[in-house]
Amino acid sequence: MKMIRGYPDYMRESIERVERTRAERLKTPYPPMSLAEREVLLHRFHPDFREEQKRPIAFGPSRGLKVNHELANVIESHPLVPSTLNLSQVDYQVDVLIIGGGGAGTVAAIWAVQEGIHPEKVLIATKLRHGDSNSTMAQGGIQAADRENDSPLIHYLDAMGGGHFTNKPELVQALVSDAPRIIKWHESLGVMYDKDEAGNFVENPGGGTSRKRLHSAKDYTGLEIMRVVRDESRNLSVPVIEFAPAVELLMDERGQVAGAVLLNLETKEYVVVRAKATILATGGFGRLHMQGFPTTNHYGATGDGLVLAYHVGAELVDLDSVQYHPTGAAFPPQIAGLLITEKVRGMGATPVNADGELFVYPLEPRDVESSAFIRECYDREKGVITPTGMRGVWLDAPMIDMIHGEGAIREALPAMWRMYERFGIDMTRDPILVFPTLHYQNGGIAIDVDGATTVPGLFVGGEASGGVHGKNRLMGNSLLDFNVFGMRAGISAARYARQVEVGHLSLAHVDRYEELLKDAGIVTDRTSPVLLPEYRGKEALERQLDVLI
Repeated sequence: MKMIRGYPDYMRESIERVERTRAERLKTPYPPMSLAEREVLLHRFHPDFREEQKRPIAFGPSRGLKVNHELANVIESHPLVPSTLNLSQVDYQVDVLIIGGGGAGTVAAIWAVQEGIHPEKVLIATKLRHGDSNSTMAQGGIQAADRENDSPLIHYLDAMGGGHFTNKPELVQALVSDAPRIIKWHESLGVMYDKDEAGNFVENPGGGTSRKRLHSAKDYTGLEIMRVVRDESRNLSVPVIEFAPAVELLMDERGQVAGAVLLNLETKEYVVVRAKATILATGGFGRLHMQGFPTTNHYGATGDGLVLAYHVGAELVDLDSVQYHPTGAAFPPQIAGLLITEKVRGMGATPVNADGELFVYPLEPRDVESSAFIRECYDREKGVITPTGMRGVWLDAPMIDMIHGEGAIREALPAMWRMYERFGIDMTRDPILVFPTLHYQNGGIAIDVDGATTVPGLFVGGEASGGVHGKNRLMGNSLLDFNVFGMRAGISAARYARQVEVGHLSLAHVDRYEELLKDAGIVTDRTSPVLLPEYRGKEALERQLDVLI
């Protein structure tokens, strides 16, 4: 791709119109929508309501659940591992196996040890490196109601409303109740949240929130939290196997999950792990690129945990809904789809169309905001078209320095400023072009308040789980989610492991899954989990691994 620096002249003409309307927009903000207006907008323009882009899952405990074709394809695929695989040689025998080395998995490991499991009896197995995850890439902040004018109850109402009241109430209650405790725990470990000169937290608003409760570390919040929890896990000497994704769960004759089969990506050898309790912390599915959208997600986010859990009979929930973040980069093309944190809008940058006109309240919930952007670009045709044909609206970033004083962007949003400065764009002087990008897996594997699934021995934490966010997640609740339910899954798995015995290892459920595929009339050569996204020829990465089957 040819290196592009700065804006072409025709885009400069639109920027001049944005500049001319800036003073008036500072005086007259756009009002929030009513609930009725939001519903009309969502049904007309949000990708979740494109019925032709979905189909019902054909079999299993979530049969009939409508999901995007891309997800249905990986669920309705042949398992990678044959049921005849020799399990007589166990490579690792542990109490708690954690599949995934991002935020939820690392937090789960820490709390499993805190609950009394010896570190050598805990094992983290991760697809890429320890910390390669959406958790590390999260920017804007983490919600916690710890101010006098706020409370977990208000946080609860915000989260339920943002999820269109489809969230599981008991999971939301756990999320918001544990939030202040999580912030205190982070402080004790050394997380460096932004504070004012008096030592008080600097807390910002987010879309769909009624209080300022976002705690952040500039716009590196996820990276900062991961830095600290990963260090804590390493200080506890929790073993980690890198470049070893799980390709199938193991069960015993009692129907308990009893570990997993990993694949060493370097040697192409299987690794058998026997475990009394197993935690799935595999993150989201952004790299499946639902409906062809670009994504903010890290390279390994291919929905593996959903597939593995479904193979053993776990229920999936709310996967008919996907979160598209309204502000993904639309220009320059080298960064298309990358996240522009909601904190940019929280600090005062407003979205405007090609004529510099306000068309939506900047802090609507993410699904509503995204729908408004899509409407502006494709229905009203007031978006800006880039040289590659992508459409977008302006996010008027210079307003931040106008509101908060010169230097506010570079102080509070250094990652954003650097990302654009590399391409000759100074967001303190010019607006930036944005369009919705695939961001978050709203639903996932059904869990209870302890992170347990309906399958004995299987626990889930973080983005792989479902029910916490309903049909739409509010900003700052993902970093909170992986901490709360990573903690709860780690504690629960440790307690479970102390009182259970694992029988003979088996892959009989693989044959049962093959029968379900056959009975449903599905004829395919697809295999899953996918492991790595399909960006190059099969020869390059052997990603379907059929050489091993």
